[in-house]
Amino acid sequence: MPDAHRLTVNGRDHEVRCPDGTPLLWVLRDRLGLTGTRYGCGVGSCGACTVWVDGQPTHSCDTPIWSAAGKSVVTVEGLTEAGPHPVQRHLIDGQAGQCGYCLSGIVMRAAALVDQAHAEGRHVEGDEVRAALDGHLCRCGAHNRIVDAVVSAGGE
Repeated sequence: MPDAHRLTVNGRDHEVRCPDGTPLLWVLRDRLGLTGTRYGCGVGSCGACTVWVDGQPTHSCDTPIWSAAGKSVVTVEGLTEAGPHPVQRHLIDGQAGQCGYCLSGIVMRAAALVDQAHAEGRHVEGDEVRAALDGHLCRCGAHNRIVDAVVSAGGE
């Protein structure tokens, strides 16, 4: 019998039965139906699967479920209850995405950056955004528009 793992996802408590080594990504997508988090590389190199675990951006593809047990997980679907996050709004307004496959992971990393900057009473700068998103791969080449959108969101 697989082990039971309890975790909170987007504010809701869940108990999932699966082997300890099951990647968090597969639990989110296959067991909980939260398909906004994308599978990209499977080894934590592309950033498409980024979620927050206890508030920290985390690659869910190489995070075993046992390490997320008892923690709070936030996916792109649960980023805000009050409508789109400023990063999401600015990405849409700036038509920053092209295919969009990478964007859920980028949104999660960028939202963490913007939220932290706002909590510190400051705005984000382009170089800071580029450094934060360095591990996120976008094959469409929309990087400059994405950075501009995040800087705009960070200026609110």
